[in-house]
Amino acid sequence: MIYPNTFEEKVGFDRIRQLTERYCATELAKEKLHVVKLSTNYEWITREICLVEELRQILMMEEGFPQTGYVNVDNLLKKLAVIGTFLDPNEMVLLRSALDVVNSILSFLRRVDAEKYPYFVRMSEGISAFPSVVAGIDGIIDRFGKVKDNASPRLLEIRREISAKESQISRRMAAILKSAQASGVVDEDVQISIREGRPVIPVSAANKRKIKGFVHDESATGKTFYIEPIEVVELNNEIKELYYDERREIVVILTTFADGLRPMLPDLLGAIDYMATVDFVKAKAKVALDIDAVKPILVDYPHLSWRNAKHPILMLTLKKEGKQVVPLNIELNKDTHLLLISGPNAGGKSVCLTTVGLLQYMVQSGFLVPLSEISEMGIFESLLIDIGDEQSLENDLSTYSSHLLNMKMFLRSISPKSIILIDEFGSGTEPTVGGAIAEALLGQFLERKTFGVITTHFSNLKYFASNAKGIVNGAMMFDVTNIQPLFKLEMGKPGSSFAFEIARKIGLPESVLASASEKVGDEYVSMEKQLRQIARDKNYWEGKRDKIKRNEKRLDELVAKFEKDLLEIKDLRKDVVEKAKVEAKTILSEANKSIERTIREIKESNAEREKTRLARQQFEKEKERIESESEDEDTRIARKMEQLRQRQERKSEKVEKEIKVPTAKAQKPFEVGDKVRLRGQDAVGEITQISGKNATVAFGNIYTSVKVEKLDRASNAEYQQKIREDRTVSSTVVEMSTRRNNFKSNVDLRGMRADEALEMVRDLVDEAIMLSISDLRILHGKGNGILKQLIRDYLKTVDLVKSFSDEREELGGAGITIVKLDV
Repeated sequence: MIYPNTFEEKVGFDRIRQLTERYCATELAKEKLHVVKLSTNYEWITREICLVEELRQILMMEEGFPQTGYVNVDNLLKKLAVIGTFLDPNEMVLLRSALDVVNSILSFLRRVDAEKYPYFVRMSEGISAFPSVVAGIDGIIDRFGKVKDNASPRLLEIRREISAKESQISRRMAAILKSAQASGVVDEDVQISIREGRPVIPVSAANKRKIKGFVHDESATGKTFYIEPIEVVELNNEIKELYYDERREIVVILTTFADGLRPMLPDLLGAIDYMATVDFVKAKAKVALDIDAVKPILVDYPHLSWRNAKHPILMLTLKKEGKQVVPLNIELNKDTHLLLISGPNAGGKSVCLTTVGLLQYMVQSGFLVPLSEISEMGIFESLLIDIGDEQSLENDLSTYSSHLLNMKMFLRSISPKSIILIDEFGSGTEPTVGGAIAEALLGQFLERKTFGVITTHFSNLKYFASNAKGIVNGAMMFDVTNIQPLFKLEMGKPGSSFAFEIARKIGLPESVLASASEKVGDEYVSMEKQLRQIARDKNYWEGKRDKIKRNEKRLDELVAKFEKDLLEIKDLRKDVVEKAKVEAKTILSEANKSIERTIREIKESNAEREKTRLARQQFEKEKERIESESEDEDTRIARKMEQLRQRQERKSEKVEKEIKVPTAKAQKPFEVGDKVRLRGQDAVGEITQISGKNATVAFGNIYTSVKVEKLDRASNAEYQQKIREDRTVSSTVVEMSTRRNNFKSNVDLRGMRADEALEMVRDLVDEAIMLSISDLRILHGKGNGILKQLIRDYLKTVDLVKSFSDEREELGGAGITIVKLDV
């Protein structure tokens, strides 16, 4: 259930429809868009969302997916259901174009990995591109939309006869004209003309009876008559009869083709509907790319766990102004299902409300939504909203009465699977009574376990939310230092209206503010002060927390780096020791061989046995000493590694203590010539003058006076880099100016193939958009209008094309398209 009927307009979904319709190339796709409505079927929502996500991935990552050629042919096919009807050549060209698109889509799916796009592949099962139909059309129609001579043997024979007769007439007319010129009946420069499809000779009024024949026309002044010589009249009549025969034969050819097509109409209509569905899903995917939308995690029960959610319409509006939307984080579940938002006026409460309504409506209508991919979105059976002024003179309803009627409808309809959205809850009447009724209604909503987002200024509702289970307070953040809203929602605490601070910033007299403080009482002022103090403390400790997190991250990076270095040192030591052991064993082996050789020599020389034994013992002792030293080296290395590790731990603890207790360092005073930047900004400038607490800083060619305390030092390298960037921007501006001066807004496409012509039109439109040129002129000729239609179909898909139309009749008419760009 959706309440009221204007829900889409209230949350902005009508604008999403408009954005999507701009990308729909076919009327059938637009019809599918217009019937889209909120669904509560989890399987349907999942399928639609996954389809759009797969198309979004294809548009971003894949090549070869057809973007153009989507044409309206469903009505043409429906016309064929009547026996005896047929498609004319231009309609057959459109049908072939549509089947080409279907074939291109199916070919694309055959080329890619089917596991990457399972929903798209499943939707395409059983769809055929009808190659036999395409072949049949190609056998009848050429690439210019004309019926081919060999479409049938009879047509070929007729056209050959026509060609022979025309050649015969041409020769006779040339002979008659030459004879008339020789006799002085007509001037030497006179040429054969065509009137009513027949060749004629222009003759002056004085000589019109000197050439026997039929007068078909005369000039506006009556001085020239156009005469068909009697010698060719019969031949022209024969040609005319042949043209009638040609037309009848073409009708026979087209009728025969239509009769063969008629049994396939249901399948053909299915293929065209498939193409329109792809066109519709592609349009939704393009909108998703425009608004940075993604597929969230879908769950089959009421639930909201959103991260970095953005209102898409507001995001597009601010993007044009070079600004960004502050994202919304919100968490509602079965335990905490109501959110009460308070805060200053113009602080973003209503934006939060409509963001929830729009994104929930979009996802349940099969659209991707702009939030983080880790966000979870549930399914609601009812969406109800109360926002804006619904007063009615016809029904004698005041603003508050209309709100109460909405609350009556809410109480009738809500359930644990509903979500309600109420703006300025309790307003519109006397505050005490309005607040009491609102608190009673809030209790009912809580008891019914409905989900909801509610905005208010009433303090009694904030207190109620603080003490009730299932409802949570939320506050729109406010910069109390600069007295401006931050448009950021913080859940868990109520917000202050900051009415006195805003009034003071606007400039109301202090006497008025003091009187107002006395009237509201110390208790209210104290509560507002406490809320402001909480906000200031919150901002302070959040800043501290962020700083600690950054420092801890840096500490972790340092520890990881040192651990990596220690491991590398250990591995290096191990390699050195292994190599040393190998070398030691080699030395021992050589020494062993040397001693064995010595012993052998001693034996051969009959030396004393005792001396030989002593020599061998001495050798064994030396061998044990070397191996012992090698083992001691391993132990020594391990001990050193442990010492390094302990030393690193002590150093890390010292760094952590220094992070937690930062010490203030005296900053060197600024001097003329120092490179600085404004705190919190990227622009780098140079101090040119210092006067007390103020400094004059040159940012390029712009000089500005700022407080010294708002400046941070910048390095010379940063300053030079900024200068280089400014020069690059200047050179780019010069280059764009040159390209604009050399740009030609006219293009002549006559004689080109369709793909070549479309490529030139794309290049022309892209260049004009980049150079901000709004008027273009495309000369494509009249012909059968096929090239014109293809060009205009493409122009419909370009967002910045404001309009296009025929040129004025005296300047070319339908053979020229005038394009207006919104740049």
